[in-house]
Amino acid sequence: MNASSLRGLNWFNALRGDAPAVAGLPPSLQVADGQLGGQPARFIAVVPDPENRFPRARQGEVGLLEGWSLAKAVDGLIDADRDQPHKRALIAIVDVPSQAYGRREEALGIHQALAAAADSYARARLAGHPVLALLVGKAMSGAFLAHGYQANRLIALRDPGVMVHAMGKASAARVTLRSVEELEALAASVPPMAYDIDSYAGLGLLWETLSVRQIEQPTAQDLAAVEECLLAAIADVRAKGVGLEGRLGAANREASSRVRQLLREQW
Repeated sequence: MNASSLRGLNWFNALRGDAPAVAGLPPSLQVADGQLGGQPARFIAVVPDPENRFPRARQGEVGLLEGWSLAKAVDGLIDADRDQPHKRALIAIVDVPSQAYGRREEALGIHQALAAAADSYARARLAGHPVLALLVGKAMSGAFLAHGYQANRLIALRDPGVMVHAMGKASAARVTLRSVEELEALAASVPPMAYDIDSYAGLGLLWETLSVRQIEQPTAQDLAAVEECLLAAIADVRAKGVGLEGRLGAANREASSRVRQLLREQW
């Protein structure tokens, strides 16, 4: 069994500072209301919990508890700021290897739990909360869709361990009836098949990529650089609005932009 990644937890602790964790949530979901450059913000991270009652969600996967609890944490922020003219920022710290795969998860409706999380993030964004996703590790499959993908701005740290894809390499190789080596060769010419951040950035989905010295355990300098980037992203969201239109500008998204244009014309 692979060792659980602690990147998400370490960055959560660094960014929240002395802010206490929000009570009433499972250990696998860490939430804190802290400050970012003097501005109030809510930080959220899904983290490993070796004692999770669902064995498939013990290494940072997003499962039933995590999906419903993400929705609860985000909805709580929306409700608290409903009558406030200045909505707090929401920072999703992303290091999620996958959704939790298991018979119990399927039987108990993991699709609904993850959909609830994605819906809450989307409603927070549309309500005027600047929603940012900071990718510090893996951002895989339904876990990323539930936790982070609905953000106004996606920011990724530059590191080989930061990867975005619909599934892990071994699983993708099985589904496509290829070896991992063949899959990697294909990814070199087909950006959506690749896992690295540069290929993902080529799709136009990242607002910024950022290099740090110690991604596993951030230094004070790393933290300052990330906070500066997050603050710039919040200002950009407040200036440009809640939509996701900025994701369609890249050269590798020309076909998507064209299809959307034709749909609008024909509709």
